[in-house]
Amino acid sequence: MDTHISPVELQKAYRLINHGPTVLVSARHAGTDDVMAAAWACALDFAPPKLTVVLDKSSKTRALIEQSGAFVVQVPTAAQLQLTHAVGNLSLNDDPHKLKKCGVGLFGIKGHDLPFVAGCSAWLACKLISEPHNQQAYDLFIGEVVAAWADTRVFSNGRWHFKDADPSWRSLHYVAGGQFYAIGEPLTVQE
Repeated sequence: MDTHISPVELQKAYRLINHGPTVLVSARHAGTDDVMAAAWACALDFAPPKLTVVLDKSSKTRALIEQSGAFVVQVPTAAQLQLTHAVGNLSLNDDPHKLKKCGVGLFGIKGHDLPFVAGCSAWLACKLISEPHNQQAYDLFIGEVVAAWADTRVFSNGRWHFKDADPSWRSLHYVAGGQFYAIGEPLTVQE
């Protein structure tokens, strides 16, 4: 594991996605790994920490999550723009070499049989909270965050440091039609 990757306290895990980034969702089942991009992800609760993510019925990643009961939500960086767009537009159902073609590197973290995407700024390992009605009717999945990590070059002490980090570490925010924005400058309310 990269020496810059450090655990994040579960009570602060929501901060990893609270700023609304596009995320990468990865899953593994029966020797098959997949990664997809998702623009609709949201922190849901603090204790235990939970999140939601919308996953289309046609995605292989969704099927792997339904079969395994676990997944990872990770925050890609501006440096991963092409990768993020590619995994969001190519399906493992159509191309068994998707991850290689998209340039996805995976790594493992001890104690978690999940595929983690290399180069991201944050990772949240989740246990699926099965809600069949929500999953079928709304494509809405709920995950309980069981562990979280962040790259200390851009997140430490429970806070993002986008202002001080290289711009390539900024998170991506999807609009439509292949257009993303990177997170901008911070604005602080004065007391």
